[in-house]
Amino acid sequence: MLMLEVCVESVSTGASSRVCHEQGYLVHQGGSIANTRAVIPQVVRLLETFRANGFPIYHTREGHRPDLSTLSPRERFRTRNVPSGIGIGDEGPLGRMLVRGERGHDIIDELRPHDGEPVVDKPGRSAFAYTDFELLLKVRGIRNLVLCGITTDVCVHSTMREANDRGYDCLLVEDATGAGVPGLHQAAVEMVQHEGGIFGAVGTTADVVKSIEEYTAVSLLRAGAAHSAAV
Repeated sequence: MLMLEVCVESVSTGASSRVCHEQGYLVHQGGSIANTRAVIPQVVRLLETFRANGFPIYHTREGHRPDLSTLSPRERFRTRNVPSGIGIGDEGPLGRMLVRGERGHDIIDELRPHDGEPVVDKPGRSAFAYTDFELLLKVRGIRNLVLCGITTDVCVHSTMREANDRGYDCLLVEDATGAGVPGLHQAAVEMVQHEGGIFGAVGTTADVVKSIEEYTAVSLLRAGAAHSAAV
């Protein structure tokens, strides 16, 4: 199962405009969109591979109710405690920052969900916190998660850590995740690999694509052999 964290303001798969746009939320928080936009081709390749081979895909994006009733006073203060002074709920070129229904909260065109691919709207960093994400996984019997999108050090990492605590096996796709600061991306990747893989495993887009295609090929051969034996 592929889990994407992205939106327009930042570019997460969920990528939203808020993290990919030159005047979006991530930039106002002091990050760079160069690193978040750089992962888009790899995420697109993963989406195409998962779709072609019938694997489920879940999109996630962080955002708040228009009345900001899901935003704590501390979080509102924190996001404004930056040189730009602009934080969650404030007006920007893509509408109010990190608010559901605004243009900046939409998923970017390159990573737009297909019909039947759930979009999980979350009020915080982890896709498990105050959402129905885990229920969606349990209904499908999913135990293995492949995570990509942005940002590696915040939303992706928060979701991976919580998934690990809940008993899911996780793989972080190193070249399909990015952060506003390159050093934070690398540190987040290294944290996953520490202590023998404390939060899961790390791989590349090429690794994932190869494994999925090989799995599908073996499954088709087995199905063909079983059909022949039955005949």
